[in-house]
Amino acid sequence: MPESTTIQLPTRESAIALSGVREENLKTLARQTGATLVLRGQDLLISGTANQVDLCGRLVRSLEDFWKHGKTITNVDILTARHALDTQRTEELQDLQRDVLARTRRGEEIRAKTFRQRQYIQSVRTHDLTICIGPAGTGKTFLAAVLAVQALLANEYERLILTRPAVEAGERLGFLPGDLQQKVNPYLRPLYDALHELIEPEKIANLMERGVIEVAPLAYMRGRTLNNSFVIVDEAQNTTAAQMKMVLTRLGFRSKMVVTGDITQTDLPSNQTSGLGLAEKILRNVEGIAFCHLSQADVVRHPLVQRIVTAYEKYENS
Repeated sequence: MPESTTIQLPTRESAIALSGVREENLKTLARQTGATLVLRGQDLLISGTANQVDLCGRLVRSLEDFWKHGKTITNVDILTARHALDTQRTEELQDLQRDVLARTRRGEEIRAKTFRQRQYIQSVRTHDLTICIGPAGTGKTFLAAVLAVQALLANEYERLILTRPAVEAGERLGFLPGDLQQKVNPYLRPLYDALHELIEPEKIANLMERGVIEVAPLAYMRGRTLNNSFVIVDEAQNTTAAQMKMVLTRLGFRSKMVVTGDITQTDLPSNQTSGLGLAEKILRNVEGIAFCHLSQADVVRHPLVQRIVTAYEKYENS
């Protein structure tokens, strides 16, 4: 016999938050539980088998911290909540949902959306060197930039250095027009995007002029010692073995470094070994270095991105 239950949501804002854009959240809840969900005003009707209704009800209630306050709920929030129910981690889920890392300039909350993202954040906070490997959209660079900006504004470090290999130009940027900053901007745009979420553009320009924030291609790190700095090395899968060794040995006193990359998306010539993959093999057991691995389950962009990553993983493993 089919069963049903109704959950009364406290406000119209709660109903909108739970439903999501074009009822995407209700569709995800249905896919995760097998139940049928219908929202009528502020009443959520759940129907299906006894197990489906029970699971869906528990899943909806596990998201109460969000919809009760009219906060945006994402596809990843729902998947993480389902994982928490399956693994008896509901208390940890509540901590995850309530732990706001920072707010964007628009006032939007920034927080870990998955357990592995939270582990990554904790590793960065407690280690001088963290290497994070995972596919596009998992928040590797963005979360590192958030932590770096927070530490910089709290005067924990004197400088924030953002760097990545400009593989597309073979690190020979002379043919591009403009000065050095204009030449490297196309390759460092993702790092700028993360900064602009947190700091006013005018302030970023001022900090860069003063050398407090430095954005440069990896080639310009050679021969330097980076003291009292928070260093982010992005797209590290495109480093050669020699480049990776070079940048890791730039780490100076009172400094922290986060290295991020996706070893499945290297742009190096086929005869060159990725410095990121080699570093993982060589440094895996070195004390004081944290390795974090994110997967397609941690993709926090548009839900379609997660499905694209999953499809490519299946194809590459077949």
